[in-house]
Amino acid sequence: MKEFLKRYKHAGYLVYLIGYLIAFQFLEKNVTTNFHEIHTWIDDKIPFCEYFIIPYLMWFAFVAVTIIYFVFQDKKGYYRLITFLFTGMTLFLLISYMYPNGHHLRPNEFARDNIFVDMVRMLYKIDTDTNVLPSIHVYNSIGCYIAISKSPKLRQKKGIQIGSFVLMVLIILATMFLKQHSVIDVVAGTVMARMIYEIVYHYEDYLDYEKKRPRLVWQK
Repeated sequence: MKEFLKRYKHAGYLVYLIGYLIAFQFLEKNVTTNFHEIHTWIDDKIPFCEYFIIPYLMWFAFVAVTIIYFVFQDKKGYYRLITFLFTGMTLFLLISYMYPNGHHLRPNEFARDNIFVDMVRMLYKIDTDTNVLPSIHVYNSIGCYIAISKSPKLRQKKGIQIGSFVLMVLIILATMFLKQHSVIDVVAGTVMARMIYEIVYHYEDYLDYEKKRPRLVWQK
């Protein structure tokens, strides 16, 4: 056990999630009515579809399984992944505190009555329609896919690459078709992911390239 804890001590950084959840729950309890409404006309054109509850809920497993994989299989990839995820999640909390936000997109009535609608009703009771900008569902889904696509061990496994990409797209669509997020939230989450990617992955890849590339005589 001592050897196991020593070998995987880097997993200790996941304690950040406890602090994040506490801060998020504070927001959920205190930002309920007085907030800036997020809305665009495109949201009104997107129909509600309860079947997207499946990929929406799969997000939790997607993020958890991805993190667990990198903890045990790719230490460098793990550090990059949690740096990406935790940076965006921290920025999300700061934005939510400084710019309380929410929406009124959820349907008051449902056209159908089935198990998927029941699951959506339960989701609505647990999760408020506030603190939505940018979408962490979108941001973290992109982050997990990037980590998987960058992994030396997973890069050659086309099934995993395609599957994770499809799941990422379905989760992003689910946020809008379940009326959990506005298109603005999705765009904001995507833009933030692109910006953090440049810092966490692209810049580090550039530094690695500079270290490894052959030098000419007059450059040494």
